[in-house]
Amino acid sequence: MHAHNAGQAAKVRCGLCSVTRFYKPAELREVYGNVTIREIGQKMRCMKCDKGEYMDADLLVPLGAEAISIKYRRLVRIEFLRHIVWRDEP
Repeated sequence: MHAHNAGQAAKVRCGLCSVTRFYKPAELREVYGNVTIREIGQKMRCMKCDKGEYMDADLLVPLGAEAISIKYRRLVRIEFLRHIVWRDEP
């Protein structure tokens, strides 16, 4: 069973600047593919300090007041950047 269907939330925390964000597991799966939650923590970068080595991710089941108070970071769109490189002929 996928974590999203089990009602779980992904908690991603930067150990350097102590920023914690919550994500829907289905959206993380769309971005990073079918990987474990530990691998997601290794692939993400903190948007505040722009470092990736301090990231930690875990799954949790929000209950009661916690389930109501969580503010999720939602996926809006995925953009691909096209980078063009030129070279001069000798």
